[in-house]
Amino acid sequence: MSNSPIEGFLMYQEMREKGLRADPVSLSFVIKCYIRVCSLIGGEQVHARILSDGHQSDSLLLTSLMDLYSLCDKGSEACKVFDEMPQRDTIAWNVLISCYMRNRRTRDVLVIFDGMLSGEFGCEPDDVTCLRLLQACSNLGALEFGEKVHGHIVERGYDNATNLCNSLIAMYSQFGNMDKAFGVFKGMHNKNVVTWSAIISGLAMNGYGREAIGAFEEMLKMGVLPDDLTFTGILSACCNCGLVDKGMLHQAYELIMSMRVKPDSTIWRTLLGACRIHRNVILGERVVEHLIELKAQEAGDYVLLFNLYSSVGNWEKVTELRKFMKKKGIQTTPASSSIELKGKVHEFVVDDVSHPRKDEIYEMLDEICKQLKIAGYVAEITSELPNLDAEEKKYVLSYHSEKLAIAFGVLATPPGTTIRIAKNLRICVDCHNFAKLLSGVYNRQVIITDHTRFHHFRGGHCSCNDYCPYVKGIQIWFMAMHSKVFKTLKEEEDLGSFQQWRTKVCENYTGETELLDIMQELTKLTRARDKHKAIADTFSAWKQKHFDSILATH
Repeated sequence: MSNSPIEGFLMYQEMREKGLRADPVSLSFVIKCYIRVCSLIGGEQVHARILSDGHQSDSLLLTSLMDLYSLCDKGSEACKVFDEMPQRDTIAWNVLISCYMRNRRTRDVLVIFDGMLSGEFGCEPDDVTCLRLLQACSNLGALEFGEKVHGHIVERGYDNATNLCNSLIAMYSQFGNMDKAFGVFKGMHNKNVVTWSAIISGLAMNGYGREAIGAFEEMLKMGVLPDDLTFTGILSACCNCGLVDKGMLHQAYELIMSMRVKPDSTIWRTLLGACRIHRNVILGERVVEHLIELKAQEAGDYVLLFNLYSSVGNWEKVTELRKFMKKKGIQTTPASSSIELKGKVHEFVVDDVSHPRKDEIYEMLDEICKQLKIAGYVAEITSELPNLDAEEKKYVLSYHSEKLAIAFGVLATPPGTTIRIAKNLRICVDCHNFAKLLSGVYNRQVIITDHTRFHHFRGGHCSCNDYCPYVKGIQIWFMAMHSKVFKTLKEEEDLGSFQQWRTKVCENYTGETELLDIMQELTKLTRARDKHKAIADTFSAWKQKHFDSILATH
């Protein structure tokens, strides 16, 4: 098939002008041309031709038509075509699943999979079905169903398919189950850059910064060159796990700006979170500007900036931001937290009184608070609810949605059971401290998924390390930046000496300021990577001038 759909249109038009009747195969290719350009009008015209020429019994042709309607956001028309199909094979069901996914009918996707497994629909799920289902399970938060899909993958021998294994790693990471994610990763025989990026990002989002960095180092040793997603994952590991401290925020910002990879909203939000923690208002405002430029800003970003202003007592800015949000019609999403027990999802909002066991839940929460206060818990009120006094703030904070969900988890599960909470927004500082202390006092592992990451609380500690500084993050970014140069030098004969120099730097040198300067210099060099010889010569000269003398003293 030609890369240009225009040629297909012209040929079809020429057939019509010559009075030639298009058969189902020809019409199928015409539909694929319209799919390439998402032409709804063209698809409707072909649909009419299918009906007038009597091809409405051709399942393959109608499947292509379904795909077109689905891609053009006409889900109801796609479903109507599906309902009129005389015979439906696995491909047709897969297209319907894709249609449901695009129209956020995720629960219906799970029903289809059950029907295909039971034989009700006369066809079985294939590898494409499983790929779609893993995505659906991730979106819906259906861990148990995802495990069922995983079982089917193994049963049918699809577990050697790299794309399915990559999706399994992503799904288990999304649920915070890194043991299973790593199990899939370890069992893979063929690991590509997507595989490594998936495990690095999964470790990063779950707070395993050191492990993410270790995976990155292993990836380089295996000779797999990182891509954009790898760099995004490793930066998230550095920032999410506190690998950028207060004194280095501006340097981290400059490093992000100098990246060849265009920073996405995830990177900027990670840095915005660090600004909130270290109360850097000026840089926080600058980061929000970048989010606006990407047209990726969300209400939660403004809430984070709102809390940043509150934390430094800048009430004038708080008022201005409120007026701006009201003027722009920016509506904040009500916070909610959910917990799944025995296949049923229990959802809570702040001060929730809708649960049938509400009295027991509040009684349990009050008891938990008493025990945690004995252990040293103090409500964090410095950045919350500026219009309330201290006592009012403490009262409101006491009944946040995640606290109610945790209390229900403690109430409804046996001692020692892991409590998994999903929150739709970023967890606040006070609830973070609450969960951390509870994990130690009650000997419970608590896993909270919020808007940006996972928090694994064990024994009074969180996997995010409360964003403590970690100089290794600076070193690994140095490795990440010069790996771009490494790719260029791979074609040069200086590869061996370069590898030795890299090892010496990363193992023996821990200076932060010089390393940041080095990273920025190396980034500048990678921008001219098309000039291979020039890079090698410039790199060698720069290294000798600026860095060999430093290494000699460390």
